Amino acid sequence: MLDKRIDLSKKTVLVTGAAGFIGANLVKRLINDCKGAHIVGIDNLNDYYDPRIKEYRLSEIEEAVKKSDCSWDFVIGSIADRELINSIFEEHKPEVVVNLAAQAGVRYSITNPDAYIEANIIGFYNILEACRHYGVEHLVYASSSSVYGSNTKIPYSTDDKVDNPVSLYAATKKSNELFAHAYSKLYNIPSTGLRFFTVYGPAGRPDMAYFGFTNKLIEGKKIQIFNYGNCKRDFTYVDDIVEGVVRVMSCPPEQKNGEDGLPIPPYRVYNIGNSSPENLLDFVNILQEELVSAGVLPSDFDFEAHKELVPMQAGDVPVTFADTSDLERDFGFKPHTPLREGIRNFAKWYKKFYG
Repeated sequence: MLDKRIDLSKKTVLVTGAAGFIGANLVKRLINDCKGAHIVGIDNLNDYYDPRIKEYRLSEIEEAVKKSDCSWDFVIGSIADRELINSIFEEHKPEVVVNLAAQAGVRYSITNPDAYIEANIIGFYNILEACRHYGVEHLVYASSSSVYGSNTKIPYSTDDKVDNPVSLYAATKKSNELFAHAYSKLYNIPSTGLRFFTVYGPAGRPDMAYFGFTNKLIEGKKIQIFNYGNCKRDFTYVDDIVEGVVRVMSCPPEQKNGEDGLPIPPYRVYNIGNSSPENLLDFVNILQEELVSAGVLPSDFDFEAHKELVPMQAGDVPVTFADTSDLERDFGFKPHTPLREGIRNFAKWYKKFYG
C-alpha cells in the first residue's frame, strides 16, 4: 500500500468524458462516496454511438446528485477546445483531474484517424497544459491494453516494452503515457496512467463486441467472430474499473527531486484487468445464455445459424491478459467480477432499456 493519500471528500474533481461509459460510472461513484465533493464533468456528446445512452447515463448522474451533498457541474464541449479547457480550470480550479475523454475504438481509427488526433493527442495536450498552469494534486488518465500491441509475452506487464502499436488508437494511447511522463518530469505533475482491459457492463459502448453482437442478433443478422474464435480477451467489469480508478485517484505519486535538482517524475502506470482471459467462443455462449435468460432473445433462438467465423481483422490482437500485481501490491485491489455475472447484468439492463 502507498503511504501518501488525499481525501477526495470536499475536493474539486474534473472528469473528462463524463457522459462516457467509464466516466459516468465514475461520477456516480464519486457522488455517492465523496461527501461534499464538487464534481465537474465535460463531454462533447458526439454521435460516435447512440446519444440516448449518454443521455441515460447523465440522467442517472442527476438522480444520484439529488440524494447527495455533492455538487455537479456539466459542460458540453471538447477537450480539444483549448479556451474551453482553460476557462474550466480557471473557474473551478480542480485539484484532481481524471481524463477519460478520448476517441475510442481500434477499428474506427483505421477509417477516421482525424478524430483520434484531435481528441487523444490535442485534447490530452490541452489537459496537461492546464494541469501545469493550475497546479493539480493528481492527474489520472485512461490508457489502454492496446498499447501492448504485438507483444507476445503474457500476461502483459507494465514492465514490458510497448513500442509496437498495431493501430492508430494504440499509438495515441502510448503517446499519452509519453506526454504525461515528460510533463511529470518537467513540471512535477503527479500523474498516473491506467491501462484498461476490455471494459464491459450495463449501458456500455455499442461498438464493443458484447453490445454489438446483441444488437445484431436482435435484428436477425450474423455475428462475426474474428480469428475463427481463437481470440482471448481479458473482460473487465465496469464496477471493477471504477473501483481501481477511485483507489488510484486518492494516491498521487510522490513528488521529490533527484541529484540533479530536477524532479524525479511523479509518474506511474497500472494495468486494470480481470487477469482471466476468456475465449471468444466461450464468451459468445455465455452471452447467448444470458440474453435468453433475460428475455432479450427467445429460448428457441438458433444461435448456430447466426455465427460466422472469420479471419483476424487489421489492428486486432489474438490475446489480452493483464498482470495486475502492481495494482494489488499498491492498492490491495484486484478486479474479480466473473464474466457471467457481468454479462447477466448487461442483459438485464438491455432488456429494461430497449424493452
